[in-house]
Amino acid sequence: MNNTITRKRWYRLIPIAFITYSLAYLDRANFGFATAGEMAKDLHITTATSSLLGSLFFLGYFFFQIPSAHYAANKSARKLIFWSLILWGALAMTTGLVSNITLLIIIRFMLGVVESAVMPSMLILLSRWFTKEERSRANTFLILGNPVTILWMSIVSGYLIDAVGWRWMFIWEGLPAIVWAFFWWRLINDKPANARWLTGEEIQSVQSALQKEQQGIKPVKNYAAAFKSRVVILLCLQYALWSIGVYGFVIWLPSIIKAAPQMSIIKTGWLSSLPYAFAITGMLTASYFSDRTLNRKIFVWPFLLIASLAFYGSYLIGTNNFWLSFVLLVIAGMMMYAPYGPFFAIITEILPANVTAGAIALINSFGALGSFAGSYFVGYLNGTTGSFSASYIFMAGSLFFSAIIMVVAVKEQNVVQNQELSKAVV
Repeated sequence: MNNTITRKRWYRLIPIAFITYSLAYLDRANFGFATAGEMAKDLHITTATSSLLGSLFFLGYFFFQIPSAHYAANKSARKLIFWSLILWGALAMTTGLVSNITLLIIIRFMLGVVESAVMPSMLILLSRWFTKEERSRANTFLILGNPVTILWMSIVSGYLIDAVGWRWMFIWEGLPAIVWAFFWWRLINDKPANARWLTGEEIQSVQSALQKEQQGIKPVKNYAAAFKSRVVILLCLQYALWSIGVYGFVIWLPSIIKAAPQMSIIKTGWLSSLPYAFAITGMLTASYFSDRTLNRKIFVWPFLLIASLAFYGSYLIGTNNFWLSFVLLVIAGMMMYAPYGPFFAIITEILPANVTAGAIALINSFGALGSFAGSYFVGYLNGTTGSFSASYIFMAGSLFFSAIIMVVAVKEQNVVQNQELSKAVV
């Protein structure tokens, strides 16, 4: 493909994908700031209930991953995300109106159900527009919506809660998703063939490049066959453990920082944003070299191992030195986020297009279970023990085993590829 087609795709699609995922992440992660603010006090939420509420989102997220991915792959990712944007914006705004815990429980669960469509649908959409040599960077620019959003959301939410309270924070931060839905519908296309902003020759060039790379991938009969693959099973477990660390960190970092002496909600917001500023650099660097070398594995497991060691270092330091412990938390956050682009590129490169959607959804579903466990148990351990030491060990152990399983999964895939190559030679 020539440079003109490349620029057209990147400039047209990536900003839209980035903004859409950013809005999804805004409306799931701002709950941590409301909890660190006055919501728990106003609604009489106990520590145990707060842990459950923080994690319920991911339970709803788990159950509807595969149906959402199947619809996006066989019908329309464009239509599915359009309605998801409207619904999750409305649910996020409704959170600011709740007066009892029961309604809050229902909203958090339903928010997870609605947002379950976003990640698999967006990854499927990008895989239909970007080639193997571009995919890690494309995925990274999508998932950059995560740390970039938390970076500015941490600051803005702190000021909003301080100025107008947690209720208006939810309302103001939920509204943009509804507005953006109509921009999404106008600007996005499911496939190159539907794009009026490409010429016929350009459409053919993109489709030919994508079809060519599918020729080297071993056929898989259906979703059931893909789900039984040892590599897919290992990646499910690996991503679940990885997500324990990520979402234990995302949901509870504001509370961890707020517990420090003389820490205001505004200062908490600024400090909470720092790990995500460094995460952006890590993600861009890892995805760039991943696409340059096409060696995905080396940009996944070493980063997770370093994150594990950083959490363990925070555990050893304890409360003796807040600032040194905080620096280690910044390192942990950066290293947990850096591998996302290469990781999701791996999935689309080891499986044929007919089962990629299901595999992504299954792996992301297990990630949701890990997110549920991380959100719940980190909060539970913090409340039960009265300190953050136990949760640091929990997150460190999860990331350590995630790194180990990633190494095993890559070796398994190499064995399968070598066997296929031997058959082809014979």
